[in-house]
Amino acid sequence: MSEKFLDKAYDLDTPEATQKHYDDWAASYDAEIAENGYATPGRIAEALARAHPDVTEPVLDFGCGTGLSGLALRRQGFQTIDGMEPSGEMLEQARGKGAYRRLTQIEVTDSQPIAKGAYRLITGCGVLGTGAAPPEVFDMIMHALPRGGLFVFSYNGHALEDPAYTGKLNEWLDCSAARLLSREHGDHLPGIDLKSTVYVIEKS
Repeated sequence: MSEKFLDKAYDLDTPEATQKHYDDWAASYDAEIAENGYATPGRIAEALARAHPDVTEPVLDFGCGTGLSGLALRRQGFQTIDGMEPSGEMLEQARGKGAYRRLTQIEVTDSQPIAKGAYRLITGCGVLGTGAAPPEVFDMIMHALPRGGLFVFSYNGHALEDPAYTGKLNEWLDCSAARLLSREHGDHLPGIDLKSTVYVIEKS
């Protein structure tokens, strides 16, 4: 019986613990979350395609993990996808999928790993939330986007219950620094009865 990592993924409390967990999980990650019906990568890719039909525009898949989100973007027709991820082991898995133009390992301590204005389209699939990236990463991504750029991301049920995450989104929307283009609640990991909301926001 292989070790299960999913049930521990939402209890990680430091960037270092998170990175080690995902390094250790990398080899069995795809199989374990496939067992649980991982739906969010496809939902994010569909939401981006609806909001931005020009599939020639490069996309940054931030926190790309093993590359399932990159594959989902490819299925929607996006042609140029770059990935950033702190876990080297996860990146090795992503590299094998052939979905990305470029893959970059980033340091969890790097406060601005994305060059400002480098991408007009950024996705974050399951990246922001308990046991993953802290709320400040939301600000970092939004500051990297140019005006009119899109951030398409998900908050799973745990993040939706945490005011640090929902508050960060509302900070940007309430002061009109960004506007909400769409929001859709649906399946995240049906196997453990976990939902997520997929958001498309545009930087003002």
